[in-house]
Amino acid sequence: MRLPDGFTCGHFTDPVGMTGCTVLLAGDGAVAAGEVRGGGPGTRESDLLQPSANAQSVHALLFTGGSAFGLAAADGVVRWLEERKIGYATRAGIVPLVPAAVVYDLPLGSASARPDAASGATACDAALPDVVRGNVGAGTGCTVGKLLGSSGATKGGVGYASETIGGATVAALAVVNAFGEVLAEDGSILAGVWRDGAYASTVDLLQEGVLPRPLSSREATTLVAVVTDAKLDKLACWLVARAGSGGVAQAVQPSATAVDGDTVVCLAGGQVDVEPFLIAALAGRVVAAAIRDGVRSAAGVAGCPSAAARAAR
Repeated sequence: MRLPDGFTCGHFTDPVGMTGCTVLLAGDGAVAAGEVRGGGPGTRESDLLQPSANAQSVHALLFTGGSAFGLAAADGVVRWLEERKIGYATRAGIVPLVPAAVVYDLPLGSASARPDAASGATACDAALPDVVRGNVGAGTGCTVGKLLGSSGATKGGVGYASETIGGATVAALAVVNAFGEVLAEDGSILAGVWRDGAYASTVDLLQEGVLPRPLSSREATTLVAVVTDAKLDKLACWLVARAGSGGVAQAVQPSATAVDGDTVVCLAGGQVDVEPFLIAALAGRVVAAAIRDGVRSAAGVAGCPSAAARAAR
C-alpha cells in the first residue's frame, strides 16, 4: 500500500480519546484542486483548491478528527513545513499552503479529545511512503450508518486503494465517516445501519418514517484524497476530483446529504506525462475501492462493532 512517488502519509492517533489526524505531504508541492459536496463541511484553506485560485500547488493536505476544533492541527503542519523551508515563496518568507478538512468524531471517544498543532506536527514526523489503514489518524473515531445513533452504527476508518493507467498511478486515501452506508462491489451493504440483527438501508428507513435524532449538520463526512504521479494542471486536477466524487456516490448511499461534508481533493505530482482523461476515468473506481477498504480495515471498538464483526453474526 505505497503512495505514488513524491508523496508520504503520516498519522497522529489518540486511541483513548478516539480521534486523530492524517497528513499527506507533497514534497516541494503538488498541483491540487478539489470540491466539497453536501451541506455539512468543515474546512480550512479550501479556496486554494478552486480551479480559479492563483496558487497552483499545495504543500500538504490534512484530514483531521475533532470536528472544527481539529482544524488547529493544520497549524502544526504549517509550522513543520516552514521549519524545513517548504512553502510558497513570498517577499517576506516561505508560506506553506495546507488545505484541511475535518470529520465529526466526538461521540465515539472523548468529546474533549481533539487534535491540536502538536498532533499535526507528530503526523508529519511519522510520514512514510506506505499508508497505514484502519483505526488510525483521522479514521480513529469514524463510524458509518448513523441514522439510528451510535447503537446502530458500524466502525469506519482510513482506507486506501491504487491502480495504474497509461503509465501513471492513481491512488485514493479515504477517511470514512459517512451518515449513510458503505456498499460492497455487488451493491449489498458492507457497513452501515444495524437494526434487528441485520443491515438496513438508510433510505428505506427514511421512507418508513425513521428520522435522524435530531437532524443535525456537520456530523458525517467522507474525505478523499486522489493522489497521482501524473502531470496535470489545476483544471485537470479539479476534473479528476469531480470524477472522484462519483466514486463516493458509488460506494456511499446516500452521499452528499445535508449532514455530510463530503470532500474530494486531487493532488498531482507531475512525474508522468499522460492524457488527463485517463486519470479522471479511473478516479471514481479507485475512490470507491478506498472507501470500501476503510470499513474493511477498521477494527471494532467498545460500543461500535466492525463490519467484519457484523458479518460474522
